[in-house]
Amino acid sequence: MNQPPNPAAQPQAALPGCWWHPNRPTGLSCSRCGRPACPDCLREAPVGFHCTDCVHSGAQQQRRQQRGYQEAGFGQRTVFGARLSQSVLVTQAILAVNVLVFLITVVQAGSLNDNELSSLFQYGTLYGDATLGHNEWWRVLTSGFLHFGPIHIAVNMFSLWMMGRSLEQVTGRGRYLALYFVSMLGASAAVLLFGDPAGFPGTAGASGALFGLMGAYAVTVLKLRLNPTGLIITLALNAFITFGIPGISIWAHAGGLVTGALLTVALLYAPQVNQARYQAIGIAIIAVAIIGLIIYKGSQFPPETCQFIQYRQGPYYTCG
Repeated sequence: MNQPPNPAAQPQAALPGCWWHPNRPTGLSCSRCGRPACPDCLREAPVGFHCTDCVHSGAQQQRRQQRGYQEAGFGQRTVFGARLSQSVLVTQAILAVNVLVFLITVVQAGSLNDNELSSLFQYGTLYGDATLGHNEWWRVLTSGFLHFGPIHIAVNMFSLWMMGRSLEQVTGRGRYLALYFVSMLGASAAVLLFGDPAGFPGTAGASGALFGLMGAYAVTVLKLRLNPTGLIITLALNAFITFGIPGISIWAHAGGLVTGALLTVALLYAPQVNQARYQAIGIAIIAVAIIGLIIYKGSQFPPETCQFIQYRQGPYYTCG
């Protein structure tokens, strides 16, 4: 026989020591860098196991990539294409401007409840004859920052705070500003087109823009198939206020609601490729159409002569 019946066992190769604990022999290694590692120095990964150094360096690289991704304008976005944010700076600024303007009218009129007698109020309220016949076009926007008394501004500012915060966060500042002011423009256009041009005491208040936010809320709920209970309650309550309380401008509310809904359709249904560009085009088309209707209405309105007269111990702006 060439071989003994019980050959001696061949010696096994010695196991390498852990890279971080050399006194610990191990048959394991990092699937990323290949260095031997004991079980205490390995972490489970999507593929195999990584050592602690690779885990740490991978996390740093991921954070750098994420920062660069966000700085380049990418990152997690809402359904409107806006980056996620908890800021409500625009809502706060609009609310502050409304309150400031109200306080100025109170000081000018010397009355908290009859602040519409102030010159600022008279010169900024939406009078159809002054706007269309006397070319005082600024009234289509300035009227949205004037309010009849403390209850009027308190209700509108509460509604702005409740609806504006959520919409600003999901739409982004730029889209939210466009939604607010174009809705205000649409509300004024509806008053000028369909309302009484010589109506007294004129149309004022942020409710036209607020109904635009409500229209945006309605389209968003329908688009995302959210629970409509809150929307139904909000619409029912505001419909009761609009038609049940005398002196409320129905056309301003209706114009703001329709404009806000149309703007939101343009924002939500814009193509995903170059979304911001298509959204801007949609907003511009709606705004230009509203301005065109106002100019067309003004071209058909006879010229008016307007002036301040004394009325109830205060100035009153009248046209005739």
